[in-house]
Amino acid sequence: MSVPLYQAKAELFRTLGHPVRIRVLELLQDGPSPVRDLLAAIDVEASNLSQQLAVLRRAGMVTSYRDGPLVMYALSTPDVADLLAAGRRILGAVLTDRDGLLDELRAGGPDR
Repeated sequence: MSVPLYQAKAELFRTLGHPVRIRVLELLQDGPSPVRDLLAAIDVEASNLSQQLAVLRRAGMVTSYRDGPLVMYALSTPDVADLLAAGRRILGAVLTDRDGLLDELRAGGPDR
């Protein structure tokens, strides 16, 4: 039995619901990276990073492969970077709207 599209989308967004996972995806936008570099860039325990990488792998958002002794991670598709960029744009618009409302409140402008 297949999962409805809306449910699959909800699961995708749940996967993005952790700051370490978002940070990993941001770092991988620059290209594949070994685990040790990800660990150096993210202030978490190795076991926590490993757990978060496993979640991203299971969700199909990243791939992993060996390059000699290194385990490398990469975005599974450029669409992941596009999704992060869309999130940044949406967040910017939301925060801009809030700043505008806050400015109006401070200025004592008329209620609408």
